[in-house]
Amino acid sequence: MNYHFDILAPFYDGAIPPPDPDWLAGLLRLPKDGWLLDAGGGTGRVSALLRDRVGGLVISDLSAPMLNKAQAKQVACPVQARVERLPFADGQFDRVVVVDAMHHFANQSLAVIELARMLKPGGRIVIEEPDIRQTRVKLMALGEKLALMGSHFHTPQHLKLMLIGAGLAAEVVTDGSPSAWIVGDKRHEADVGMAEAEGERPQ
Repeated sequence: MNYHFDILAPFYDGAIPPPDPDWLAGLLRLPKDGWLLDAGGGTGRVSALLRDRVGGLVISDLSAPMLNKAQAKQVACPVQARVERLPFADGQFDRVVVVDAMHHFANQSLAVIELARMLKPGGRIVIEEPDIRQTRVKLMALGEKLALMGSHFHTPQHLKLMLIGAGLAAEVVTDGSPSAWIVGDKRHEADVGMAEAEGERPQ
């Protein structure tokens, strides 16, 4: 287990500012009267700012000290678990957000499949990750490697393909920062059937 975040918990909110909540709400298509899962959400520094735009909020993380900080904000239900194996039913969440956390997941492909499983048909997942193609991010990745944080960075296109592999329609969005934003939508079964039927039509 990575204990770096247990140590960082008391300082985390002040050290790393959250993304613009209006920007993120736009990508998530909020407000939405349903449940939002903040996977790898730590102290809730991101999702706490969205609490009044959703029906309910769950923050999952491996670090108990980080979740203690989230619980103190009294805006969410904190759950300590690995994102690759979360204790939630299929289709339980209308929205999922993963901000600056994907590279810390031990098995990212399995994590994406698990998050897609818990997403309702018609639901949406938004992933924000440092763009490893940029020099400053490469230097950050080197620093995390030297600190033995076990981080694994992927390009935005690779993350998009992970979402597609999990059965989602996906696209890469950018806001001009060192971060890349990847959006995935879980289509309704009827929409999937229509898309498959159209794909089978002779050209």
